[in-house]
Amino acid sequence: MPDRVHAILVVRPEGRTPAANHLQRTLAALAAQTRPVDALTIVLCGPDAELTRLAAESGAEGVITASAGTSFATATALATPRLTGDAVWLLAQDTAPDPDALVRLAGALELSPPLVIAAPKLVDWDDRDVIRSLGVSMNRYGGTVELAAGELDQGQRDRDSDVLGADVRGILVRREAWTALGGLDLALGGADEGLDLGVRARLAERLVAVVPSARVAVAGDGVAAMARGRRRARRRAFATRTAQLHRRLVYAPAAAVPLHWLSFLPLALWRTFAHLVTKAPHRVLPEWGATLLVMARAAAVARARRRIRAVRNVGWSRIAPLRVSRAEMRVRWQGDVGDPDAPVRSELHFFVGGGAWAVLGALAVSVALFAPLLAWPVLGGGALAPLRANVGQLWQDAAWGLRPLGLDAVGPADPFSAVVALLGTLSPADPSRAFVVLWVLALPLAVLGGWFAATRVTESPALRIVAAVAWALAPTFASALVEGRPAGVLAHLLLPWLFYAASVAHRSWAPAGAASVLLVAVLACAPSLAPAAVVLWCAALVVVSLVAGRGVARVVWLVIPSAVIFAPLVWSQVRAGNPWGLPADPGVPYAGAEVSPDPIGRALLAAGFPTSDPGGWASLLGHPVWWVGLLVAPLAVLAVLSVLTRRWVTASALIVVVATGLATAFAAIGIAVSFDDAVAVPIWPGSGLSLAWIGLVGAGVIALDAGIPERARVLRPIGGLAAVLALAVAVAPALTAQLSDTGGDRTALTNGPVSTLPAYIAAEGRGSLSIGTLVLDPRSDGLRVQVVWGGSATLSGQSTVEATRTSADAQHRELAALAVDLVSPSTDDAVARLAERGIGFVLLAPAPSSEGGVALGDRLGAATSLDQRDLLDPVGATSRGDLWRVNAEVTPRAPLNDHRAALQRLVALGSLAVLVVALLLAVPTAASRRVARRTPRIVGPNPGGSR
Repeated sequence: MPDRVHAILVVRPEGRTPAANHLQRTLAALAAQTRPVDALTIVLCGPDAELTRLAAESGAEGVITASAGTSFATATALATPRLTGDAVWLLAQDTAPDPDALVRLAGALELSPPLVIAAPKLVDWDDRDVIRSLGVSMNRYGGTVELAAGELDQGQRDRDSDVLGADVRGILVRREAWTALGGLDLALGGADEGLDLGVRARLAERLVAVVPSARVAVAGDGVAAMARGRRRARRRAFATRTAQLHRRLVYAPAAAVPLHWLSFLPLALWRTFAHLVTKAPHRVLPEWGATLLVMARAAAVARARRRIRAVRNVGWSRIAPLRVSRAEMRVRWQGDVGDPDAPVRSELHFFVGGGAWAVLGALAVSVALFAPLLAWPVLGGGALAPLRANVGQLWQDAAWGLRPLGLDAVGPADPFSAVVALLGTLSPADPSRAFVVLWVLALPLAVLGGWFAATRVTESPALRIVAAVAWALAPTFASALVEGRPAGVLAHLLLPWLFYAASVAHRSWAPAGAASVLLVAVLACAPSLAPAAVVLWCAALVVVSLVAGRGVARVVWLVIPSAVIFAPLVWSQVRAGNPWGLPADPGVPYAGAEVSPDPIGRALLAAGFPTSDPGGWASLLGHPVWWVGLLVAPLAVLAVLSVLTRRWVTASALIVVVATGLATAFAAIGIAVSFDDAVAVPIWPGSGLSLAWIGLVGAGVIALDAGIPERARVLRPIGGLAAVLALAVAVAPALTAQLSDTGGDRTALTNGPVSTLPAYIAAEGRGSLSIGTLVLDPRSDGLRVQVVWGGSATLSGQSTVEATRTSADAQHRELAALAVDLVSPSTDDAVARLAERGIGFVLLAPAPSSEGGVALGDRLGAATSLDQRDLLDPVGATSRGDLWRVNAEVTPRAPLNDHRAALQRLVALGSLAVLVVALLLAVPTAASRRVARRTPRIVGPNPGGSR
């Protein structure tokens, strides 16, 4: 047994519990040792009057003061010159040893002369039956592996002794070994200090052992402990990764050190992806910080390697048996089953519960209703337009840069263009066909999304089907299908999936990542929902902060991808002095038969109908109707009654969603921020109604699920069926409009056009966007002018920046001057200026039948002027108007300059980076699925369970 034991006690005034409380218990435990320490040196890291008083009264032979940032390793180095005993005992303020701890540790050193480090069993400060540490090893990659952390102490580890290393707290080290080994490595950053000391002792042909009978209670917030708690996770990750990378360079063969050093940055990038996939984004910044720090500390690595060289007597193969093998690690991962008492998620029952049959039924109905569309190559009418001929051009339209409409328009694409490009990519041979298929599959897709959203509010298979059908029969969805509003259709299809993911985003990073991507898509299709999304996001943030207590970072993440992706568009609109153009509907500006802001229109809007022809009944019957809105009453009554059930908390949250959606819809009616030439186009209120509808359906299902007692449960499907039948009657004329003989008067959908330009231009522009066409359209209110690049004006090529512009800029004035010079007698050679601008065709659009003689006269005069141009060759009359070709060398459209090209790459990289991060977070893993299975499927308090 060592003759003299010198204890070094390091104290720092920090932690969740006042350090003075811990220090008092630790000093009392030292005083109670059956084998007292022979000398005690206290190192105070940071000023604290109470700690200073306790240290002065402790009887220590010396008290050393140091700065607050002093690490445990540095503190022990400061105390090392004062050592006088045969062994050194390393303690911190939160290490309270049992009365016989020191005698057992010292006895182990006495019984085995080769043993130089004896480590105690660390147990919990408050519950001494829980093991906090009993030996440390490392895996094949150098990662630290705790051998018994978190286990219930039942004596199962009391026979363990031989280890590679141990937690540094409470270890007893022979003084000569402490001096020879050089103490603790100061560059480890507070992690793996005991493991590294043990490795060096093993290489010096010495032994390291744990003494399970010697117990030391640890609180885990002292200077020698790793940072604990969720708020300190980043600090803990930084320290752990710093120590691992530092040890990798220190332990590697000399020839391999440069290779390891060069691999650190690629490895950090790879591990960044791994952290995102494993739902640990808090480790990303510490990963890069630790990597850069270790790469910059070559001197510290050199010193550590010299220390090993000075004492090493055996090869690394001697410690290989003490490492944790891959097989052992696999067993540890498989054994991590979590809390067995946690709630278990019920099965989804998509097939058994009838969800699949509901989707198949909706598919059959949809094919019957939209059968004529299957023969159409392109879906047109309303706000629809053709798509590009190939996928590459689709994504070119979706990128920041030259816009496909306008003389020299440069700027951001609407995020909706990316949604269109993604949808068109699903049909690469014929992208326009994708929207035909979308319309045919719209009803079953709505049922599918509604069914999954319903799993968040009820466990009842019948009520899930009721919710799914009710969602598909939403009046705003039927209106969007009939009026040809692709953005409205897509927003309605995406909203239930957003609800499905966002409602549990606080639980795990997987749904948070998925919800953030879905929010981008929903806002891309319906920018007018942005204020509502912000309101609901702020409410969720407050609720999660006050109630859940965790998951705040996940809720914050929900809006980050949207903020990054919409930033270029926001900047362009604000810079142009037109921030009110941000909520404009994307795609082709289309007014349609929207409700008016009068009392009748507001009543229809409150009932969920965004048009003045509710459900198509007015056009079917030939006169206005008022009673259609009453068909929504059963569902609305159920939603109101839901707040009186035992699940009133969840129901109230859904009612807030209803109110937010209705407020958005009411704010939209009568407000026009975009223009179709000279015609003002109001914001479509249907997007707000879709948001309100998801809250209405959810609240109604809760009323049926929790408001009807078990003995009368037969009334649940009956009540749901009544509400669904009423909705079916309300939207039946709209959904059947395509089948009726007068369907052309009741629906805006048309077969095509394949191109908005003549076939001659469409053929030449099919493979290139550099061919420009000047479109002239004389009207009674003036000459409308547009430049179209490529073979057609497309859905993905539309721009809300141009559609909402309220004043002309330089390119618009130049275009107006060109058009006026072309259609009026002039000596100026305007055609040459067209060629210099890359415009190879001039199209004079036909006059609409509604236009009067003035417009016809203007068109005749324009045609005469164009015919007189020597450099314009007439191609002839087409279905799109009269066409001329520029008979001069056409200069290709000027590409972006270096500055704009760099900006284009920056915008693309920023958008792709944030989407990649979100998608990696959304990828489910075995661990995330295991966590999900331990949480209930439905959200909110559910007293008594969902039946």
